[in-house]
Amino acid sequence: MATEITVPVLGESVTEGSIGEWLKQPGEAVAADEPIVSLETDKVAVDVPSPIAGVMSEHRAEVGDTVEVGAVIAIIEAGEGAAAASTPAPASTPAPASTASAAKGAADSGSASLTLSPAVRRAVLEHGVDPSTIKGTGKDGRLTKEDVLAAAKAKGDPAPAAAPAPASASGAAPAAAPSGARGEERVKMTRMRQTIAKRLKGAQEEAALLTTFNDVDMSAVIEARTKYKDLFAKKHDIRLGFMGFFAKAACLALKDVPSVNAYIEGNEIVYHDYVDISVAVSAPNGLVVPVIRDCQDKGFARIEKDIADYGKRAKEGTLTMADMTGGTFTISNGGVFGSLMSTPIINPPQSAVLGLHRIEDRAVVVNGEIVIRPMMYIALSYDHRLIDGREAVTALKIIKDAIEDPTRMLIDL
Repeated sequence: MATEITVPVLGESVTEGSIGEWLKQPGEAVAADEPIVSLETDKVAVDVPSPIAGVMSEHRAEVGDTVEVGAVIAIIEAGEGAAAASTPAPASTPAPASTASAAKGAADSGSASLTLSPAVRRAVLEHGVDPSTIKGTGKDGRLTKEDVLAAAKAKGDPAPAAAPAPASASGAAPAAAPSGARGEERVKMTRMRQTIAKRLKGAQEEAALLTTFNDVDMSAVIEARTKYKDLFAKKHDIRLGFMGFFAKAACLALKDVPSVNAYIEGNEIVYHDYVDISVAVSAPNGLVVPVIRDCQDKGFARIEKDIADYGKRAKEGTLTMADMTGGTFTISNGGVFGSLMSTPIINPPQSAVLGLHRIEDRAVVVNGEIVIRPMMYIALSYDHRLIDGREAVTALKIIKDAIEDPTRMLIDL
């Protein structure tokens, strides 16, 4: 019996998505509740599971196609999974040794976690790596193209040697052909990447963006983490990180300078008596900004747990639309990638974003003496239509003071 697979409800006000990746191809066995396709919306990727066990009969949409909620995208024939899995494949012409070994690794994997997408399968064959020996970083441990390329690089395969060119009629050898591959690949932008591009460009065109900078001596925070990290982890079962300090410092600043926590809507300014901080997190399909709600009422442990949970689910691709809805202020930590300084772009409709950067020892003057301190540049980008320069500088200075003297966060200074 044939079962139609339709596009599920993807979230409030979301009426369509696009086919990001088919996880099961026609003819492949499918287990009940096994993901068969990944759908991309403007903010998240959603795996659609099979309601029955059987065989993938056909795809009704191709990768990249836009599909509406309720549309039929695939057909699964029930009750034939075992038969399909046991059917021997027809004989084919032997592949070269390196390609054959890579293909064998893909075939021998057998598990859903090692199901290879077309792009990954192509990379496996091109680089001659065994996919069963690679740890996948995608959702549910699936291999990504980047995983395969990293494994090939680690293996250190030399580029194939070029065959010697024949001599010309005059006896002189012709000009040597360029060594190494110079291929190109055109990949359609994912729906999420298109949305990110539109939102960021829209922010530049709509808002009057300006950035103010300061630097922070991280000595006090580092000392506090070193002193209490073991007790903190033992009591709360979570690591004490830097983001909790900056989130609480931001709450102080936004309380004293409310315009930084507001946004423009038409001809009105919307102020908030709460702080919902969007934390920029890197996910496989792009940057996402899940929201830590009511930060002003949360302690360090709860904030750190929320951040850790969002980071984990971003890598797994299990964040929901609700996780990323709202937010009154954003913190983006480029320091984890080694950034020294940047001018972050606001996350509309918000009016400000705090950019964090790497910590490095620098020579600074303290009480008339040159000393070495762990310093970080911090940046506040803001919409100058709403926030004056004085307000932006004041807010950033409050954050700086709170980080350099964390006691301020305890006594609300």
